[in-house]
Amino acid sequence: MKHTAQIISTYSCDTSGVCSALYELGGMTVMHDASGYAGIYTTHDEPRWYEMDSLIFVSGLTETEAILGDDEKFINDTVNAAKRLQPNFIALTGSPIPMVIGTDFPALAREIELATGIMTFGFDTTGMNSYISGVGLAFAELAKRVCQEPTTKSDQLAINLLGVTPLDFSINDTVASMEKVLQDQGLKIQSNWAMGGSFADIKTASAAQVNLVVSAGGLPAAKILQKRFGIPYVIGTPYGAAFTTKIVNAIKQAAATGENQLVCPPQGNAKTVIVGESVNRLSLANAIYDATGEAATVLCPVDSAPELLTDGCISAVDEDELKPYFAEATTIIADPLYQPICPDTARFIPVPHEGFSGRVYHGSMPNLVTGFENLLMKINNETKKG
Repeated sequence: MKHTAQIISTYSCDTSGVCSALYELGGMTVMHDASGYAGIYTTHDEPRWYEMDSLIFVSGLTETEAILGDDEKFINDTVNAAKRLQPNFIALTGSPIPMVIGTDFPALAREIELATGIMTFGFDTTGMNSYISGVGLAFAELAKRVCQEPTTKSDQLAINLLGVTPLDFSINDTVASMEKVLQDQGLKIQSNWAMGGSFADIKTASAAQVNLVVSAGGLPAAKILQKRFGIPYVIGTPYGAAFTTKIVNAIKQAAATGENQLVCPPQGNAKTVIVGESVNRLSLANAIYDATGEAATVLCPVDSAPELLTDGCISAVDEDELKPYFAEATTIIADPLYQPICPDTARFIPVPHEGFSGRVYHGSMPNLVTGFENLLMKINNETKKG
């Protein structure tokens, strides 16, 4: 049976992706669900839950409301809470039950926005897609409705960081380290979408000359910002000194030419495989290549843009699709929960991923911006053992 996980875990879903993307921006997010998805999100997918407040609600959808298709209680509860709390925006998210009964979230959003005067987004999330889909939907709405024009361009070369959520980068100072290495190269961070940034910063995103897409979840927003404001984008995550230099040079080239740059080209036909989100792991593969000369192939089990799926980045979304690649690999770099389906003939390098194993390995989540050399040491040590 396709898309069945017999042994390994599953990735965070699109509903969690929306909540994660919008968590720090002062909005009010409402999950339309009986409460199951709220529990999954708060206990597994959101490492900021106990350290940072955010207005996350669940509608408490009942069986009767689902059968009758009665949205009145959901609308009234949302309107009353929003009028009392006055958030920057309201976001409505779905789950499997609303999907089955055909809930029209954009229509509900329009009705709630008219009643409150507060910007409201309606997301047709279903809980059946990966978090990348939800992150992309959330950031795309911000790009369409929040970013303002016209804005005077920054005198300093400025960038927007797009696609930053703890589902890919955890809360282990990776994002702060990413900003620092880019600032040390003379770049200004105009806005961060959306860890450590603000709603006000996102409003001024059009002042940047270039968008840096650090995960696939940021790509839809990058394309919208390019269409609206003519801002080109660069795709890549700054891992390792050599690859970070390539990213910075690509940003300068994009600013000068207005052309998009993909700095995570394929490195196919390799015996090393890396499992995870496409932009993040392609960048890691290229950083390893720049440091060692050894190529790697990325296996992407989550949503990704077609332009990223090449010979060097292959979509493999379930156990049956992953196992043939694992069988031929000599080295596998992946979340520890993948190890049970990996052959003993391959060296396994654990790199926990919050969007896959949640809080299970939270204490050992690596900061690959400052800790890239540590990963190289692990790879070299395992190679010597082999």
